[in-house]
Amino acid sequence: MEFREELLRIMEKNSRMNTKELAVLLGVSEEAAINELKTLEDEGTICGYHTMVNWDNVSTEKVTALIEVKVTPQRGQGFDNIAERIYNYPEVESVYLMAGGYDLMVILEGKTLKEVSGFVTEKLSALETVTGTATHFILKKYKDHGTILGKKKEDTREIVTP
Repeated sequence: MEFREELLRIMEKNSRMNTKELAVLLGVSEEAAINELKTLEDEGTICGYHTMVNWDNVSTEKVTALIEVKVTPQRGQGFDNIAERIYNYPEVESVYLMAGGYDLMVILEGKTLKEVSGFVTEKLSALETVTGTATHFILKKYKDHGTILGKKKEDTREIVTP
């Protein structure tokens, strides 16, 4: 496997890995690992480093919604301008162009169902190129970015036999 691809696979799974550990796993010098990381950051291949949080384990209330959006693409610009308008809202976590019944998938976070619904009706649906939306609220995450959240708990009940 190519050096860059292996480095990216490792960093995608554990962005906290220090450069010494990374170099050992890749079989290169630490300097080579540092230089390649810098190159990947400079060219925009590595766009950021994130911590994945299982919000079910803390007392903070958070609502996540997947919103499918139908739009009329703008002449000469396709979907890019409308996607940019949407992703500039601070509530929006992600925007994806899709194939299928809807054009964009918007992932949104808010404090309450009402707050998320308000965003959809007051901001998203008000955009002139948006022709329809479908909102899906996430009730529980089982796996996110390849990581299983909330491992299955061992059954600790006492076995009773007749």
